[in-house]
Amino acid sequence: MGRPDDVDPFTPDDEDDRDHSQSARSVDSTLVSRRLVPRFLRRRAVSVSITTPETEYTLGTRIPFRVQMRNHLPVPVTLRTRSPVLWSWTVDGYPEASHVEQYDPPDEAGYLHFDQGERKQFSGRWTGHFRVTEREWEPAEPGEYTLGVGINVDGAADAGLTDDVTIRLVEER
Repeated sequence: MGRPDDVDPFTPDDEDDRDHSQSARSVDSTLVSRRLVPRFLRRRAVSVSITTPETEYTLGTRIPFRVQMRNHLPVPVTLRTRSPVLWSWTVDGYPEASHVEQYDPPDEAGYLHFDQGERKQFSGRWTGHFRVTEREWEPAEPGEYTLGVGINVDGAADAGLTDDVTIRLVEER
């Protein structure tokens, strides 16, 4: 009979399992994505959409929108972006409905990471106004406007990493 501190090498050790699962969590999925999944495939794996609950809104109404991004692959995917600003929304091509430049992001890459099959959702609202100076906003006129979204990568439109939806602003009836 062995001593109490003798350990049977064939008996599962809970501590070893915990250490193993912890080390599995430390795998750099960004590195795995870059090494194993070609860039063109990473870009095709991700879809982007923007939707609004209605297509017509009364002037002065806040227009809600939802942005959804989804990784369709069963493996993690990381997209390298042009800056730490990973994605943006626009109204008629103006970032966040502003004619005034709002951001001066650093000249360094960012990374937008998706776990396997992950779906990211963001909600926002356009006030129906355009920023024309640092402190001044003007209301939009009646008419059609395009709300857009895009991931901040080179060639986003060609890669299918943009989307838009058209809405109409109308006078109160």
